[in-house]
Amino acid sequence: MKRSLIWVVTLASGLVLSAAAQTLPVPAAPSAPAAPAGPAKIAVISFQVALAQTNEGQRSFADLQKKYEPKRVQFKNLNDEIDNLTKQLQAQGDTLSDAERASRARTIDEKKKQAQRFGEDAQNDYQQEMKELYSGLASKVYDVLSSYARQQGYTLVLDMGQQQSPILYANPSLDITKAVVAAYNLKSGVPAQPAAAALKPAAGR
Repeated sequence: MKRSLIWVVTLASGLVLSAAAQTLPVPAAPSAPAAPAGPAKIAVISFQVALAQTNEGQRSFADLQKKYEPKRVQFKNLNDEIDNLTKQLQAQGDTLSDAERASRARTIDEKKKQAQRFGEDAQNDYQQEMKELYSGLASKVYDVLSSYARQQGYTLVLDMGQQQSPILYANPSLDITKAVVAAYNLKSGVPAQPAAAALKPAAGR
């Protein structure tokens, strides 16, 4: 009886910059060789957690955060400037002419639009790079998962990290998340990152 290794991974990119969930491409599962007769050997994995815990994932996420830090600072400075201009207008409004008040109000409105455009552009760029990061890493980690499962004789591997996962309970002894992470780290050769930040689908502006 032919069996195939089954897995499903949906990476919900619930970024602070955008609450919309994203589903990343799922690598096609290769057909496994015919399983020996006897009871099925089943394992579970938290696939997204595995991605987050790999040394490569932690390094890539830290690099992405560093890349977008200047934009985060620039966005914060724009909003601080808007706040200061608004407070000044509120404090001095009674002493200004109608024309001056209108001019300052227009300046504030223009800067708000500028900040909104800047934030949206940064959001879209960040989301796209995060999606590409996850997609590429997911494909590589899956290859290691597939090899590990075959080597260990598993006939079925289920992702228990899904929001709609049918798994209500799994004995901890069935969880191969740490083992797959260790196998991937060994294969990738990427060293552990000092004070590494966990790879996760969230980033503040």
